Amino acid sequence: MSVKESYAGKINRKLNKKLHVIDVAAGRVPADLVLKNATYVNVFSNELCSGDIAVAEGLIVGMGEYHGKVELDVTGKIVLPGFLDAHIHLESSLVSPTEFAKAVLPHGTTTVITDPHEISNVMGTDGIEYMLQATEDLPVDVRFMLPSCVPATPLDESGAILDYRAIDSFYDHPRVQGLAEMMNFVGTVNGDPQVVEKIVASQAHHKKIDGHAPGLSGNDLNAYIAAGVYSDHECSDLNDALAKLERGQFIMIREGTAARNLEALVPLLCSKYVDRCMFCTDDKHPNDLLEKGHIDYIVKKAISLGVDPIIAVKAACHTAARYFLLNNRGAIAPGYLGDFVIIDNFNDFNIKMVFKRGELMYDGQLRDFPTPEIDPYLVKRAHDTFHLTKLTAEDFKDGRPHAIIGLVPGEIISEDAGYIDHIDVEYDILKVAVIERHKNTHHIGLGYIKGYGLKSGAVATSISHDSHNIIVVGTNEEEMAAAANRIVENHGGITVMENGNVLGEVTLAIAGIMSDDPLVMVNSALESAKDEAFRLGVSRDIDPFMTLSFMALPVIPTLRITTRGVFDVNTQRYI
Repeated sequence: MSVKESYAGKINRKLNKKLHVIDVAAGRVPADLVLKNATYVNVFSNELCSGDIAVAEGLIVGMGEYHGKVELDVTGKIVLPGFLDAHIHLESSLVSPTEFAKAVLPHGTTTVITDPHEISNVMGTDGIEYMLQATEDLPVDVRFMLPSCVPATPLDESGAILDYRAIDSFYDHPRVQGLAEMMNFVGTVNGDPQVVEKIVASQAHHKKIDGHAPGLSGNDLNAYIAAGVYSDHECSDLNDALAKLERGQFIMIREGTAARNLEALVPLLCSKYVDRCMFCTDDKHPNDLLEKGHIDYIVKKAISLGVDPIIAVKAACHTAARYFLLNNRGAIAPGYLGDFVIIDNFNDFNIKMVFKRGELMYDGQLRDFPTPEIDPYLVKRAHDTFHLTKLTAEDFKDGRPHAIIGLVPGEIISEDAGYIDHIDVEYDILKVAVIERHKNTHHIGLGYIKGYGLKSGAVATSISHDSHNIIVVGTNEEEMAAAANRIVENHGGITVMENGNVLGEVTLAIAGIMSDDPLVMVNSALESAKDEAFRLGVSRDIDPFMTLSFMALPVIPTLRITTRGVFDVNTQRYI
């Protein structure tokens, strides 16, 4: 009986809210908020329209002539729908979801679609649950796509293995939109049952499946899309993007920190294609968030490249909302969320105010909001993800020849640079190792790397895609052991060491990939650590830590290093 009463009470509350919305829309009672004399982007008619915008119960109820309890004159400004990032890994910001929200909300982002792939490779389903709780009721709506490839490949030693059964119950969560980037496009095209069953399971829940298939073409592309993959964010070439768009995929135009594809794909931002195109960042690092911005940066850059401002705005909000079936956002129209970005003009694109569900959250100063509560078990679990014994120099010594990974300046691809059996700093040949840190297997893969530039000391990080074991590069084995041990001592992070002394570091105690500190502090520590790495000789043609982190991902040609040694991606064998 109590359940029925509770349900009846819920219906009654919703009824009262709906009646209030209708009364405000009809002009019978004042709105909660009215943006007076607004010029706003209409994403349906692709034009600028004028009128008052009325909000009640967090929803836009009408445009026209309205009066409200709170009235704000926005004459001379332009009102846009809140921006939406169609694909991001929140962990890439290196800070907690709360800190991420504080960073992007002033830039007009009101919704993001995250793939908790990174933390899931460390914590398994506990990582998904941690992120769901850490994002609950933030003023930036955080929606989820469930990670499809944990680990990224069978070659990785991650903290968990997630098959379709492990993630299936999460589809019932109201903020889960589907299955995240299906990176294993080879397995999909070849009909690998364990890969395809994840797609089938997502479709059984009537959810989306995002793609990740750089350069896939012809019948292989047909097979990938026929399997049920609806989008792609890996297009760096216009012809590649058009081939996928013509076959029905949605194109996520990516402009992040590690990959920037906007300039190549700008021709897609026209009336002919915009209904199939949206913006995403994929990975957004602290300095970029602080110095450049978020989705607003992409919109501004698109406009500077000659894109019609209304088309750019539409790609920044409306297309992604339609794609993810978030049918009450991405537009300024009756029944849509009161998520607004108010700018001065399209040329300067300075954000003056940001509203979330009709509440002013930013007007030059960000309003405070509470940090979500997380189950103490998950907090403890996230801060205890390193399980390995103390390392010594002997762990990194091996007199046998090992392959040399040759770095390519400005790229994350690598070359086969031959073999060697010793460090040769004069010729820029350093030792590199990946240390398994999840299950104390004491697996340590050894190799050499050329082009990093380090002249003294060692650099280590627990951000090593995608399994996030410890990767370390050094000029001698003693420094490598000391740097790796420092990472364990800090429960994760980045360390630059010389002669046993810490010169610079970033502590990333949340699963070894995120910090408990504010974004500004993390960025300051990160930039300081970079400076120290460069001072020790690291080539300025590379990012000391980002480049290193991708050397452990055995899906990018040519050579990578795993916990089992150097792997040739092209021949699919250890060398």
